[in-house]
Order: sequence, then C-alpha cells, then structure tokens
Amino acid sequence: MMTTLRCVTAFILSTLAAIAIGQTPAWPVKPVRLVAPFPPGGTTDQLARILANGLTQSLGQQVIAENRAGGGGSIGTGVVAKSPPDGYTWLVAFDTHAINPSIIPNLPFDTRTELVPVMLVATGSMVITVHKSQPYKSLSELLAAARVKPNAVTFGSIGTGSLAHLAMTLMGDQAKFQMQHVPYKGGGPLAQDAIAGHVPVAMATTALLSPQIKAGHLMPLAVSSLKRDPELPNVPTIAESGIPGFEALSWWGMFVPAKTPAPVIQRMFDEVTKILNEKTVRERLTAQGMNLIGGPPDQLGKFLDAEMAKWSKVVKDFGIRAGD
Repeated sequence: MMTTLRCVTAFILSTLAAIAIGQTPAWPVKPVRLVAPFPPGGTTDQLARILANGLTQSLGQQVIAENRAGGGGSIGTGVVAKSPPDGYTWLVAFDTHAINPSIIPNLPFDTRTELVPVMLVATGSMVITVHKSQPYKSLSELLAAARVKPNAVTFGSIGTGSLAHLAMTLMGDQAKFQMQHVPYKGGGPLAQDAIAGHVPVAMATTALLSPQIKAGHLMPLAVSSLKRDPELPNVPTIAESGIPGFEALSWWGMFVPAKTPAPVIQRMFDEVTKILNEKTVRERLTAQGMNLIGGPPDQLGKFLDAEMAKWSKVVKDFGIRAGD
C-alpha cells in the first residue's frame, strides 16, 4: 500500500514538474525592449544603449533601448510595470526610482510589488559644478554667496524630486544656505544648459558631467560620495568641504514586471553580467563615473528599501512635491 502511494506521489510530482517546465516559454523569440525613463543624452539612456547593443548580439534577437521620459522617470517606469510579465519589457532605472513613491501623489503603480529587482548595475557619486564664467572656486565660496543672498544663486538638476534636488535641499538645511532650484527634464537638457551657462550651478552624476569637466566647460567643486571619485581624484567631497558625513549616491538598476518567469530573469542577469565584464564596456562605464556592481536581485531589493526610507524622510521633512 505504502509503495503504491509513493509511486503515485512520485508520478504526480514529476508530472507537475514537467508541466511547469513546459510552461516556461522559450526566450527570447522576438525583439526585447529596454525602457530608459529619461530623454536621450543622460546616463540612464547611455547605459540602456550599451546594454542593448551587447544583448542584441548575445541573445540573438534585437534589443531596443526605448526612451519614455517624463515625471522624473515615473512615466517610463509605469509603462514597464503595466507590461505583460513575459520578459520582453525591462526597466533601466535611475536613483529617482527610490524617490518617486514619496514625491508623486497617487503613483499609478507600486514600486515594490509590481516590479521586481534584477540587478544593481552600478553606483556613483554626483558632482556640483559651476560654469567657467562663475567666480566660485570652491564649494565654501558658493555656499557663502548662497547664505548672503538666499535664492539669488540658481542650481539645476535633472528634475523636481531628483536625487540632486533632495541632496541640495538636505545640504541647505545642514549648512544653512538656500539656492533657487531649476528642474530639467533629464540629464541631456541639464548638461546642455550647464555648458551654455544658462544655469550657473549644476548638480548631477559624475557620469553625466565629467566629460564636460574634462573638456573645460564646467568647474567641479565637490562630489557627493564619502570618498573621492576615482574619475575626479582632485575634487574634494562635500564632507571634506564643510558638511561632515554627507553622502548621496546615484545608482542604476534593472527591473522587470512582477511574475516574469524566474528562468528569464536569471538569463537576463547572466547576459548583462557578461556584458559588464567586457573590458571595453567596463572602461567606458567607469570612465563616466560608474562604480560597477553587478549585484543580484536580493542586493538591489535591500538597497532600494534603504534608499526609499532615507529619501522619503527628506521629502516629508521639507514638504517637497512634484512640480515644486
């Protein structure tokens, strides 16, 4: 009797396993989208295009980097969150992904339940720069001017509620200064206006602004990491410049709609890992200020939770809302 029961149980389990395997689709069998929720020219767009080129070769299907800008990254993110969980739509997210839930009322998707982490691709510092025509030679000089005449100095970021916006707000509270915020719709437009001198101060990732620094268009005053950025070794940190312990890291990660088959997520993780390990790719991304991580889904999940908790407090404490 017991032998028969064990045989029946084994048969049922093997049948269910076979069904489960059969339900896992072959992937990919058609083009794949990597959604970058910002305009062309920014770091998220650049990363998406680098990954798309590599994945097109390794997956044997066309992988398309698609820009869906707006709402500080929330519009493109919403497109991915509401897409079928079939492995054909992926999100290349930026640090605003952790901020949007607290700053955008009635966000039409749940950041933690409708999207699942795939990889923490990289982290990086931000840099505060001034146009070469400006008189400021250090962060302390800039902040001194902002204290004397509140809101007389303007600074640009990639948008309202962006990491740079929140970081500068927190810095202002800690160091007792106030600057007028000018929000842009992404890194590309910000960089263009910073180079042209239309906005005297810009704060964004070193990945975005270091090429303009090296070209002599912008002067760096300080970076937002606790340690100096390897790409800008002579630039002091904000902590070194009079705000002890200050840190605000930018980051890039990949997400996919919840319920996407685990084998598909694993395949994408493996392929992106291979691309990030290519010498030319590593050199290209690190030269832009990205500290490549390649962390697994659980690492990204924990990192995201910590960032959401940290910056939601700043949003709440200072009453920051989209459109401010």
